[in-house]
Amino acid sequence: MLFNSYLFIFLFLPLCLAGYYGLKHRQAALAKLWLICFSFWFYGYFSWNYLLIMVLSILGNYGFYLWIRGTQEKSRENSGMTEEKSDKAALILGLGISLNLLVLFYFKYADFFLESINGLFGLSIPLRHILLPLGISFFTFQQISFLADTYRQELRHCGFVDYALFVSFFPQLIAGPIVTHEEMLPQFAAIGKKKAEGEEFVRGICLFILGLAKKVLIADTFGAAVDYAYGNLTGLNGFECFLTIIFYSLQLYYDFSGYCDMARGIGGLFGIQICENFRSPYQAANIIEFWKRWHITLSRFFTKNVYIPLGGNRRGSARMYGNLLLVFFLSGLWHGAGWNFILWGILHGILYVFTRWREERTDKQSASEKGALAFKKIFAVLGTFSYVSLAWVYFRASTVGEANTLIRQVFSKPWALPGAPMADAFNLGEFWYALKVLGISNWPAANCYLLFILTVLILTVTFRGKNAAQIVKESPLKPSGAAVAAILFVWCVISLSGVSTFLYFNF
Repeated sequence: MLFNSYLFIFLFLPLCLAGYYGLKHRQAALAKLWLICFSFWFYGYFSWNYLLIMVLSILGNYGFYLWIRGTQEKSRENSGMTEEKSDKAALILGLGISLNLLVLFYFKYADFFLESINGLFGLSIPLRHILLPLGISFFTFQQISFLADTYRQELRHCGFVDYALFVSFFPQLIAGPIVTHEEMLPQFAAIGKKKAEGEEFVRGICLFILGLAKKVLIADTFGAAVDYAYGNLTGLNGFECFLTIIFYSLQLYYDFSGYCDMARGIGGLFGIQICENFRSPYQAANIIEFWKRWHITLSRFFTKNVYIPLGGNRRGSARMYGNLLLVFFLSGLWHGAGWNFILWGILHGILYVFTRWREERTDKQSASEKGALAFKKIFAVLGTFSYVSLAWVYFRASTVGEANTLIRQVFSKPWALPGAPMADAFNLGEFWYALKVLGISNWPAANCYLLFILTVLILTVTFRGKNAAQIVKESPLKPSGAAVAAILFVWCVISLSGVSTFLYFNF
């Protein structure tokens, strides 16, 4: 089920909210079960086979949680056997993580592995053509993190109902954020005890609407142009190739961050705070800052469960740089089964390591250079955005060769105004009609006006404006704001006829 669908907005969410608030102050356990049932409905709507896989994953991982916890309790009771029992808990953790990764490998990477083997050795092993269950990368990592935290004894007790809700809670189930037990379990424990806050509910509605607008009005508009471009790659001129690179950067950001804003907004409707996953990443002045702002919870997962256990920065610079490169390699592989994703991760890793190395050898700037620093930051932000955008080409393209073709054509093809197929993606009826009324539609190259106006406007907001979370958090609740939210909501609902899935459902 999609957030940006009539079924979700007008049936699923109202029913879920009504039942939840009808139960939470009478029987908290039933309110949790209500959320679990609706979460299963939400996930099973895509495919009941997906639901079976997720339920088995929940049961299996909860079993590993009990096994690790039981082993640790026995080790505390038999102090003379502490070391042996700790080794046993570590083995159980390793087994649990391995099984999770094997399941993920089977569904996500089996065909990629077989295809690579065929290409390397000239074989013809038939591919499995396995359908990837939605969100499996997210809920698998979430459960791996839970098992690792259990082993580190960062949590003691978690009942099965709370654990099932922790994994399946529908707002963040399909595309994150990747939440942790310390963020969610205390909030689940407070269900029925905490009074409902009207302001939190209203801000949740506003955040959901802003996220919906980011997806439906911005991401899908740029996405239509991107889809045309990648479907007609060799027919593009140089300027169209250049615009395609920019458009996809904007589409991906507004699509994924829009989903996370909606997830956080829905969580607020239930009085549950979901962690932030984006913080205006394209305003970053270097790649290190970018990764502190982009997909924050994935960076947190890799830092805590891969980078630090491997030694982090505690074993010398060479080991630290190697750990960082490994993290980015795994990040690329996590995003998709293809060499283009691996190359994307490596590109980010190389620049990250270089930036880290340079920062360690650069003295702090003096106060007298503040003006120069402000000027340099503009170029630093634009440079970081340019590099990230070029790397996104490998993220979007089907193959490395297709990505190279698009980038090469920016420089090898002649530049000209975008053709009608690309421009028409921006000529939305509500705007194009205004141009006709004003007589502007008869001017030279009029079909490109909205393309340039909307692109410049969105780039300005992206580089200089506040993000949705900041707007909702910092803006006072006023009638004017409610009116704007209502208009945006109606506009989005009207636009849902062209409903599209979220990009990160593919990962």
